[in-house]
Amino acid sequence: MSQIQRLRLKETLFNIVFKADTRAGKAFDLILIATIILSIFVVLTESVASIWAEYTQLFKTLEWLITILFSAEYLLRIAIVRTPRKFIFSFYGIIDLLSCLPAYIALFTAGASGLVVIRALRLLRLFRVLKLTRYMNASTFIWEALKASRYKIGIFLYTVVMVVIVIGALMYFIEGEASGFDSIPRAMYWVVVTITTVGYGDIAPMTTTGQFIASIVMILGYAIIAVPTGIVTAETNRIKNENTETKNCPRCLTINKKDANYCTKCGENIADMKSV
Repeated sequence: MSQIQRLRLKETLFNIVFKADTRAGKAFDLILIATIILSIFVVLTESVASIWAEYTQLFKTLEWLITILFSAEYLLRIAIVRTPRKFIFSFYGIIDLLSCLPAYIALFTAGASGLVVIRALRLLRLFRVLKLTRYMNASTFIWEALKASRYKIGIFLYTVVMVVIVIGALMYFIEGEASGFDSIPRAMYWVVVTITTVGYGDIAPMTTTGQFIASIVMILGYAIIAVPTGIVTAETNRIKNENTETKNCPRCLTINKKDANYCTKCGENIADMKSV
């Protein structure tokens, strides 16, 4: 095969594997999606002891079939990309590699049931196949809001920890071992369960004073849940307003972005104008 033919073949395979504009590309994506879904189905169902005992050989066969398909796809991607090293160490390159490893590791390691977690990571591959990364801008927006409110949330969490320690110590001395509060950490566990409105019920105050404090903690829990939500919401609105600020050109009234120095339509200097 000549150099030109190899380049054409490589380009054709690249369009099939990394794009979905052609019929072959769509078929490749559908096969990959079906394989990923089958893989996750196998991971979920084989964790049921009765099903695993009855269909052990079938599960092993399916896992090796899936592993071979993923391995072939991984090697194919490396062979056709322009910079293999960049792909290998990219996020999805690492996920692709991890998708192939469990079956091979199980050959040399006894009791590799913990690899089920790695196998479950195959679900992340759907982000690339379904082109879900186009929606990552929304997650970036949320991340910016979280980062902007990190100091406020940090102070809030510090306050919560202090409340948990103080109330936990107080409940330990009030209730004692008779009610199950046999240590301060155990009492702190009860405070966390109560303040988050989970309420397992494995520990409960028996004295009147303890029940009164428990009532306060329950009410306090609703306020604590609402505070971080309000902080992040306020930062989200602030960032949204900043991103939507605009400048109206005084000459042609065209709406421009807040950081624009010149009008996109008439070229008027709007660098000194205030955003609206």
